[in-house]
Amino acid sequence: QVQFVESGGGFVQPGGSLRLSCIASGFTFSMYAMRWYRQAPGKERELVAGISNTGSSTNYVDSVKGRFTISRDNAENTVYLQMNSLKPEDTAVYYCKAPAYVFWGQGTQVTVSS
Repeated sequence: QVQFVESGGGFVQPGGSLRLSCIASGFTFSMYAMRWYRQAPGKERELVAGISNTGSSTNYVDSVKGRFTISRDNAENTVYLQMNSLKPEDTAVYYCKAPAYVFWGQGTQVTVSS
């Protein structure tokens, strides 16, 4: 069964940093691209960042470029999202997902507020 377990969220002041982790299981992780999404209250879920199966290629939504970094460890079946210079508008539930599968995890809450 395909599963994604996100962790690392929390409450942080503007300008702070968080590192999100997502452990995937139920499929051959190293063969698939991975993505991070987020959903803020009252808004649609949006794609934040993506990474190829080898980690050699990454992409980001314009609003997080230069602040967020996606990476992965295929030996640990884990994808990360390093978030720096956080802003209140980054507040959302963050999810990871392999675009090849329809399953979603529970997500991890990130709240940026003074």
